Amino acid sequence: MLLIVGLGNAGLEYQNNRHNVGFQFIDFVATLLYCYIAEKNKYYLTMKQLNNEKMIFAKPQTFMNLSGQAVKKMISNFNPPAGGQISNLIVTHDDLDIPLGKFKIQKGTGPKLHNGIESVEKVLKTKDFWRVRIGVDNRQQTGWVDGETYVLQNFRPEEKNTITKAFPSIFQQLKSLLKSEFNFSF
Repeated sequence: MLLIVGLGNAGLEYQNNRHNVGFQFIDFVATLLYCYIAEKNKYYLTMKQLNNEKMIFAKPQTFMNLSGQAVKKMISNFNPPAGGQISNLIVTHDDLDIPLGKFKIQKGTGPKLHNGIESVEKVLKTKDFWRVRIGVDNRQQTGWVDGETYVLQNFRPEEKNTITKAFPSIFQQLKSLLKSEFNFSF
């Protein structure tokens, strides 16, 4: 079972924040693949593609800083026979170390500071999982603001357009990763 988790903050007031680009990417993929909401509880919301029991898309319903708790619960719920596997986890998230609209897909490495990723690493006691790092830094254009304040601001319309245009490329690279690393094809 593949578990692809987007990080963000639940709630309408956070929907268009830069910090929620992980949620936004999961929504893009879920729409593209005609996914339906399979479960929603206080810890997470999961989506599945019709007739596909091998892949789950999820959005933790905790705040970003508590993402690890939700991810651990998902892993144990969706992989009970193995006691919870981490090798099949992919986390999508915002990254201030990468310019707006650029991205990196890497295993075990991430931004210098990201409270959501830090929470996942701490709770799972490992850094050994895949990350889709989506760049949101545009502070040279918008004026310098500290990172914590910046990521909780909404995307400006032109920034949202840049991110939306990047999603298909991110998805194509993610599909390549799924095929090469997980022997999974759509």
